[in-house]
Amino acid sequence: MSNIRGTLQVVPDLFDVFTEMARRYPDRPAIVHRGRALTYRRLHESANALATRLGADPGTVAVPAVHTPETVVALLGVLAAGGAYCPVDPAFPGPRQEAMTTAAECRSAVVTGTALSPQVGLPSVELPEAREFPGDPPEPGSAQRAESATEDAGERPAYILFTSGSTGQPKPVVTPRRALAATVPSLRELFGLTPDDRVLQFASLNWDTCFEEILPTLATGAALVVDPDAHSGSFPRFLRMVEREGVTVLDLPTAFWHELVLHLAEDGLTLPDCVRLLVIGGEAASPARLADWSRLRTGRIRLLNTYGSTETTMITHAVDLHGPLAPGRAWDRTARAPIGRALPHVRERISDDGELMIGGPAVALGYRGLPEATAARFTTVDGERWYRTGDRVAAGDGGVLTHEGRLDGEVKIRGVRVDPTEVEAHLAAHPGVSAAAVTAATLAGRSALVAYVVPRPHADSTTLDTELLAHLRERVPGHLVPSRVTVVPRLVLTASGKVDRAGCHRRYAV
Repeated sequence: MSNIRGTLQVVPDLFDVFTEMARRYPDRPAIVHRGRALTYRRLHESANALATRLGADPGTVAVPAVHTPETVVALLGVLAAGGAYCPVDPAFPGPRQEAMTTAAECRSAVVTGTALSPQVGLPSVELPEAREFPGDPPEPGSAQRAESATEDAGERPAYILFTSGSTGQPKPVVTPRRALAATVPSLRELFGLTPDDRVLQFASLNWDTCFEEILPTLATGAALVVDPDAHSGSFPRFLRMVEREGVTVLDLPTAFWHELVLHLAEDGLTLPDCVRLLVIGGEAASPARLADWSRLRTGRIRLLNTYGSTETTMITHAVDLHGPLAPGRAWDRTARAPIGRALPHVRERISDDGELMIGGPAVALGYRGLPEATAARFTTVDGERWYRTGDRVAAGDGGVLTHEGRLDGEVKIRGVRVDPTEVEAHLAAHPGVSAAAVTAATLAGRSALVAYVVPRPHADSTTLDTELLAHLRERVPGHLVPSRVTVVPRLVLTASGKVDRAGCHRRYAV
């Protein structure tokens, strides 16, 4: 083992930091939605009022994950009560929502104006009406009083998110409060946030990228912008919204940034003058798009490339690729972009086979209810706990890392880590399928899942692909549904008899 970096820090609980911002900036906008502002005073009151309704030690609480201020209120309210926030996308199929809330051991669900599937079947807790919490911000809620009396408050779960797993069931990652307490100050410093910033909430609320936008913003006294035009699918509309709302910080999936760069380059445009920082992450930055970006009038904007995983809490590594903190840096269309160097709160270790391992306070507690999966990815070395990322890296000058590929079969789809065996498990469960192989391929310039299935003797091969897509859409979220299903006579095997996913694609791809 080699290259161990990073030190540990003791920092305040995140909700305490937010409470201090509410006291310091009570009348500043905390959330701006459709041109209307929710102040820090009112947001703090709302969170504490919900915490009161949830009661002490509410356990894991399901929350419909939609782009509205109510979702942020629910997040903070659950944290104020000492519970664990579990976002559930109401657009997911009912069986998936039920599987998620069961795996996370949710005890209740907050009603935010958007309902979860009836299959979830949890007791509901209504968000309080605004008239129920007038006046000055109350004292910190029951969570803070209860936690101050315990020595292991930082180990309490803060939220539960899901990653793809080989069993066909979602894997619940349990992130403790200490991880937020350590990560958020690092990101606040990394982004250079001030109370004058306005940060767009763009990321899906199912993945922890949304917390990169929400939590450092509210721990600084800045404004979080929530606007439907961010998700309109129109770049002109998106850019007008950014300018109209005075957004200073954008945190975008790399795939979206790729398309945005093409739009800007083709029309000879640049981002609105209000933007000072653009954060990208989720997958490798295209050298061609970096070259395009560097030729645009973008020198005043920090372009920050980031790396992290759900199990290590938001961002662990970052590097400026272009802009005022990367002066003179030029990109050709072949140079590979680095993923960056470890942030101050991160412990980093590179194994003998090049695998990046992450230690320190940001490491998750593990996968709830899955001890074997937890043992496979979380390990102890020299008395210290580490998360095995599965990413192979190489270290360059100044500790800057470059991604060299995966050590396992996981792939990135829409910036989300996907285990193809999870999709294979759902396909194999269909009565018309004998065997299945799923891999990633580039379709129309984007990374996508493709599936190859062997039919059972009684199955109708002419309609099986359509049946399987419908079968998956009823059970899994969209990022787990292949873009293409191909019915084949047999799967390609390796010399040792294992399924060769890449070989299937090479042989059968049209």
